[in-house]
Amino acid sequence: MAAAAAAATSVTAKQKEMKGLLLGRYEIGKLLGHGTFAKVYHARNVKTGEGVAIKVIDKEKILKVGLTAHIKREISILRRVRHPNIVQLFEVMATKTKIYFVMEYVKGGELFNKVAKGRLKEEIARKYFQQLISAVSFCHARGVYHRDLKPENILLDEDGNLKVSDFGLSAISEQIKQDGLFHTFCGTPAYVAPEVLARKGYNGEKVDIWSCGVVLFVLMAGYLPFQDQNVMAMYKKIHKGDFRCPRWFSPELIRLTTRMLDSNPETRITIPDIMNNKWFKKGFKHIKFYIEDDKLCSHSQSESDSELEIRRKNTTSLPRPASMNAFDIISFSRGFDLSGLFEEGANGGARYITAAPVSSIISKLEEIAKVVSFTVRKKDCRVSLEGLRDGVKGPLTIAAEIFELTPLLNVVDVKRKGGDRLEYEEFCNGELKLGLQSLTTGKVADSPDLRSDNNEYSDTNR
Repeated sequence: MAAAAAAATSVTAKQKEMKGLLLGRYEIGKLLGHGTFAKVYHARNVKTGEGVAIKVIDKEKILKVGLTAHIKREISILRRVRHPNIVQLFEVMATKTKIYFVMEYVKGGELFNKVAKGRLKEEIARKYFQQLISAVSFCHARGVYHRDLKPENILLDEDGNLKVSDFGLSAISEQIKQDGLFHTFCGTPAYVAPEVLARKGYNGEKVDIWSCGVVLFVLMAGYLPFQDQNVMAMYKKIHKGDFRCPRWFSPELIRLTTRMLDSNPETRITIPDIMNNKWFKKGFKHIKFYIEDDKLCSHSQSESDSELEIRRKNTTSLPRPASMNAFDIISFSRGFDLSGLFEEGANGGARYITAAPVSSIISKLEEIAKVVSFTVRKKDCRVSLEGLRDGVKGPLTIAAEIFELTPLLNVVDVKRKGGDRLEYEEFCNGELKLGLQSLTTGKVADSPDLRSDNNEYSDTNR
């Protein structure tokens, strides 16, 4: 009786946890789906009113099957691939028994549901395919390979934009063996590349391109390129690259599809060649975005010279910068720099003291940005500089914030918010240092970067 009562109490507690506020922040709604180790619920952020999807993972189950490292890697991957066409991970929370992934809620459902009704119009299919390739290209540039691309793992938002999801089978470049290839057999049979079936090692980028080719075919044809009731017979067709394009495929589309579904990975088309393809480029718009305060933001339309001049003049009426408190001043010393305890990521940083007014500091930062062709965004006493080069960790993004040390002195606090650490250090020791030299009375302190890039997003409880 006691055991039964305890079990009932446990069930009731779980029900309350799911129906009530999750950690005092999210109101849990209906169940959206479930798998072996996780359930996904719709939820609402009670503070902002924003709808989110929360993936609830059972800690005990993943410990039993040894998937702890797998979950940590998935978190790391999702933090690495923030893009408008990829489902966003907002935060990760944990209790003693559960791990919670708070993710973007995509209202439009799976792309599969659209394709199940029949083939799409060419313009719509092309738009989805362009967004898919943009997202996959972004992942590959960051050393992430999805390995399970299919319409069921592609969602659509309420505006009809594509969002790649489910990175559970993804791999990162750090997992590549000495031969430069992956060896894990994974994927969905109808979308899996022939070299994966051969079990001799494969290139993650080429495998994703094959899957994208199958997705393109399905969008335009309304059925799979390799079909057979017998799975082994289907595998033989995949191995040979044995398929036919329907009569409504244009010659350009046939050439593109054939090159993507080339059974030889060595001669299979590359992402840059896909993006230069005539059929692909029709109506294609490159997405420009940036990360601000850990959120995805879209670039606004370019301003005219007169608008920029007005904004420059308005910098003279900027608000007074925030004063630094005792903790901030103490942390100037290397030995007392405790920022690593509070900030996620390995950002590094530098601080400069200057007697120059805020408007002059901002003007100088704009000059430096112009020299290296960086984009500038300003908000009060904060300036963000973003580079154009799209490296493994995305474009170099730097935040420079101005604080008041005394009524006559200001501090310029510079930190890396995104991009490669070495590129950041080169910029700080070169253009930034030279540019600020005329304004500063001295460099105050460096914040050493102590954590490795591999562990940047390994924590499960932010």
